[in-house]
Amino acid sequence: MHTTIKNLDQINKEINQIIKEQNYKNYLPQVIAVSKTFKHDNIMPLVNYGQLHFGENKVQEATEKWTPIKEKNNKINLHMIGKLQTNKVKQAIKIFDYIHSVDSIRLAQKIYGEQLNLKKEVKIFIQVNIGNETQKSGVGEEDLEVLVDFCISKKLKLIGLMCLPPFDQDSSIFFSKLKSLNDKFNFKEVSMGMSNDYINAIKYKSTFLRIGSKIFGTRN
Repeated sequence: MHTTIKNLDQINKEINQIIKEQNYKNYLPQVIAVSKTFKHDNIMPLVNYGQLHFGENKVQEATEKWTPIKEKNNKINLHMIGKLQTNKVKQAIKIFDYIHSVDSIRLAQKIYGEQLNLKKEVKIFIQVNIGNETQKSGVGEEDLEVLVDFCISKKLKLIGLMCLPPFDQDSSIFFSKLKSLNDKFNFKEVSMGMSNDYINAIKYKSTFLRIGSKIFGTRN
């Protein structure tokens, strides 16, 4: 069995154990295998194993890597988890099924226009700068409602919120805050939790866990 499959199986066991311990009902998060920078040989064992959700953070890399794979397997769901520049939106919509990093009206407007041109809809998350970090992307909490209203007015497939909590602080604080905001808008999905903090994210019922190094390992 390939190492990535063993790693994924172990993560799924942990998820199921936490759900059992917390006695959560009707809840099972999706694991997004974050395959950015990893090549075909690392990815295909998971694809062949039946993993359907994968994450990338660069449009060109994703297009080159995933176009032939998706042509053979139309059940694959590809998630854009990195910052998306407006000049990359057209290509992003062609290859991705989800965009987790919508953070401005300008970007949302561009997605709206390109979706009309391409006659394809993607599911989107609004990225919230939950820790108010100047070096990170994301809409501030004070501007969130305006962006949500804009996306709804354009009938975008807005399904939830996403965050990247400060790396050096307790992620539970920020997951709790994002979950409250998500519930305020009655979104069913929420994207939070990565390799270092997905255990905490599960406790706040994240529905999409973006896990990379725990599955693929780290590059030297």
